[in-house]
Amino acid sequence: MTMVTVTLSHIRAARERIAGKVEHTATVLSPSLSERLGVPVHLKLEHRQTTGSFKLRGASNAIASLRADEKARGVIAASTGNHGRALAHAAKLEGMRAVICMSRLVPQNKLDEIRRLGAEVRIVGDSQDDAQQEVERLVAQQRLVMLPPFDHPAIIAGQGTLGLEMIEQVTDAGLVLVQLSGGGLASGVASAIKGVSPGTKVIGVSMARGAAMKASLDAGRPVLVEEPPTLADSLGGGIGLDNRLTFAMCRDLLDDVILLSEDEIATGIGHAYAQEREIVEGAGAVGIAALLAGKVKAKGPVIVLLSGRNIDMNAHRRIVCGEAIGERAA
Repeated sequence: MTMVTVTLSHIRAARERIAGKVEHTATVLSPSLSERLGVPVHLKLEHRQTTGSFKLRGASNAIASLRADEKARGVIAASTGNHGRALAHAAKLEGMRAVICMSRLVPQNKLDEIRRLGAEVRIVGDSQDDAQQEVERLVAQQRLVMLPPFDHPAIIAGQGTLGLEMIEQVTDAGLVLVQLSGGGLASGVASAIKGVSPGTKVIGVSMARGAAMKASLDAGRPVLVEEPPTLADSLGGGIGLDNRLTFAMCRDLLDDVILLSEDEIATGIGHAYAQEREIVEGAGAVGIAALLAGKVKAKGPVIVLLSGRNIDMNAHRRIVCGEAIGERAA
């Protein structure tokens, strides 16, 4: 495996590159979670980002890094929804063509928003790997530029700007909880935080159903996993058997990985709404869910990332009303 990494200097350069294109989101104290954990717990409100998730950071940095001839060809990506929406938004601002390939597991509300932004949508197969095969076919056929959702240096560096903001907003943070899927977010955030504050722990959080990075870390190499439906649909998908960056970065930078049941994720969504007055999708709620499930111990201030809000509101209503909790919701 080629040893490639994204460093603090890459992330700082990305912050300059995307300045004015993304929101600098707030970090607020959660009284309810602070009381429960016995230390200050801060919520990073990245779900309020333009396009409703952190993905705009990586997409904006990747597009800003393209040459003029690459922009003229257009971009393509596989997505579980939020990367596609972010890429469609960033491409539209540049007047570029964007093609987004997704599996049948992607919720309808995310498909609709990507189409609204003017991107071409292709629904292929029942997994992220199926969608990726269509991406590779179109890259070869139409010479589109592939900007994958996580295993790309500009994507990782863009997501890492979130880590810079968090550690600057809570300078004495002892622990950061970050969503873990393909690893673009987790590796970027961990690289930024460890680069500024080496003593701060960074823990990845994912769902128990189809956690590809956790399975790969346990195996010591990238592996394939089944992708069953989950409330944390944004965390679905594999990491790629030919993974170049995020596997090694997550292996080297994350202090631990926590997995959550569907019931625990649903509880996190409900708490975010009832106690924090925030609407978040399943993936966005996993940090809160990990705290509520008693799976986190901390001696100092904690930062919990709320990564996205792009949930179907009918599904959200059922979850917070207790009508579609856990295994029944998937």
